[in-house]
Amino acid sequence: MSVTKPTQNHEREIFMDALRGFAILGIFIANLAHMSFYSETTKVISPWIVESWDISVRFLQYLFIEGKFYSIFSLLFGWGIALQIKRGIERGTDAIPLLKRRLFFMLLLGGIHLLIWSGDIVFFYALLGFMILPLLKFSNKTLLVVGSILLLSPILLYAVKMHFPILNFPALFLFDTGDQVTEFFFGEISNEKFIVLMHEGSWLDQLKSNVAGVFYRYGYLFYVSRISKVVGMFLIGYVIGRSDFYKKLMLHKKKAVKIIIVGILVGLPFNYLLAKYMSSSISGEYYNLQPSGLKLTLYYALGVAPLALAYVGLLMFSFQTSFGHKLLQIVAPVGRMAFTNYITHSLIGNFVFLGAGLDMMGKVGPVYLTLFGITIFVIQIIFSTIWLRYFQYGPAEWVWRSLTYKKKQPFRVQQLSTPSA
Repeated sequence: MSVTKPTQNHEREIFMDALRGFAILGIFIANLAHMSFYSETTKVISPWIVESWDISVRFLQYLFIEGKFYSIFSLLFGWGIALQIKRGIERGTDAIPLLKRRLFFMLLLGGIHLLIWSGDIVFFYALLGFMILPLLKFSNKTLLVVGSILLLSPILLYAVKMHFPILNFPALFLFDTGDQVTEFFFGEISNEKFIVLMHEGSWLDQLKSNVAGVFYRYGYLFYVSRISKVVGMFLIGYVIGRSDFYKKLMLHKKKAVKIIIVGILVGLPFNYLLAKYMSSSISGEYYNLQPSGLKLTLYYALGVAPLALAYVGLLMFSFQTSFGHKLLQIVAPVGRMAFTNYITHSLIGNFVFLGAGLDMMGKVGPVYLTLFGITIFVIQIIFSTIWLRYFQYGPAEWVWRSLTYKKKQPFRVQQLSTPSA
């Protein structure tokens, strides 16, 4: 059942929440391999590791999940900024000061989350959010061109760094700083001793490890040119929001269908090559600036963003159908509390896998990690749905909103009378 009239604002917000919920699920499943310290090369005897199936599931994760869901989350971030600016215009106010406060407290809360999970993206997104503000004055066409160039730029950057390794200095500096911080906290420590520490260490040791891990994390982000990838998706998302592309989806139906077709026809083959490369024994060559490493950059740039956009397009049209609308509405509460649920993933991951908790570290393979991630997601759907019957926001969202508006926001449902300015 197709809808020909423009999408109403509340319907658009429900769709964005649903899309955000799916993105959170994909990010969690992708992160679980790192949270759990799963290694394809380390042989561990455990009932939660089924080697042959794990290899297949890991390949499928590289094919359908790797990079795609943080790309969707990046798209939504830019889309959300566009909506905040448009609301400011509708109210006759300048939204930029409020947006800057929102980003500042996002940065602060993301910094706290980094101490729980050094793989956090909130702090990173807030930093880049400040970077894109000067670009928002440009036309939609210009932003789409710039965004596309940024998404493809890692190919050139990697090729240039192969010939001029000095350009990799920011990443190497951060890696070296991470080594120094680790040595400060724990003394000289090998990878083997670090794994033992994660098994036997206290929560204080985990905290110290996360402080050092921040430097390794940002060294990695520089190394893989994540800045240009994320900013590129920010800008495309911003254009989607500013142009009301989704609100006028039926008017843009041909464009949307074209995006889906190109995303699948281009994205799937390159993601297949990406999955083959990441599953191979030569994948480590990427981190040594070897010629074969350029293949990974090429496959990633031409595969991830197109397939992510195809996912978004397919979900847009699904939301216009009766069944798809009902299904996505079920998921929407998780996205409405995305920050809270994202932090919860980190807390659960730490408790289940680290030695100070249940010490399941390295004992669970991709098959059971995926089932675990889906189970947690289902629980979060139920919890978020019940929570939002009584409260306006998730706990993290309420703190963030209150800090942004410099005023304690109504929390319980019955407290809400008029929207905040």
